[in-house]
Amino acid sequence: MHIPDGFVNAPVCVAGGLLAVGGLAVCVRRVGTSMRTPGGSAVGGSDIPLAGLAAAFFLVLEAPIFPIGVGTGGHLLGGTLAVALLGPWLGPVVVSVVLVVQALFAGDGGVTALGVNVVNMALLPALVGYPLLIGSARVLTRILGRARLAVVVGCAVAAVVSVLAGAVLYSLEYAVGGAADVPAGTVAAATIGTYAVIALFEGPVTGLVVAALLRLRPDLVRVGRHLTKAPAA
Repeated sequence: MHIPDGFVNAPVCVAGGLLAVGGLAVCVRRVGTSMRTPGGSAVGGSDIPLAGLAAAFFLVLEAPIFPIGVGTGGHLLGGTLAVALLGPWLGPVVVSVVLVVQALFAGDGGVTALGVNVVNMALLPALVGYPLLIGSARVLTRILGRARLAVVVGCAVAAVVSVLAGAVLYSLEYAVGGAADVPAGTVAAATIGTYAVIALFEGPVTGLVVAALLRLRPDLVRVGRHLTKAPAA
């Protein structure tokens, strides 16, 4: 879903850049008050090593799988997994760092469109996926009576919705300021159709990763610490 250089016009790139800078500024400001530190009261030690490991994981996770043919490629996103593990403030910052590295060194996404890509793949999961994750997990906990299972299912559902929301936003951005010689309808059909299929993979992958960590290292799943009180049977 990385937008390349020249795919959307300057006004869209500038607007995306401003939104990205503003959103990340808020995230960075809040990270300082929410980050777990060694020796602190929060279980699990420092968030810094986890953030580094997560960044490396997302570099692999977001590697393009196949070209869609309209200026981007199909790949897993990982934004919801990032906010589940790191929270809604540090998660977008880590994903944004990954996007910068990909744009500068791997050619995935354009430098001029970096702000738009940050909005779509880093900020949107925090804005849409995280509240949905929390809300669905709480509702499912009441229904299922098993908090950990509810967190896993909530993460999977939020991942599916976040991917679809990102694809729709991508299509809207192109419809507003598309600069390539490709009809907006073609871009929307190809992008939303492809990512609807990818969402069916991203949801289970996100859920399985969270389930494994909740079993082996529950302290690494920030959202689980807020929603679980005891191990599920």
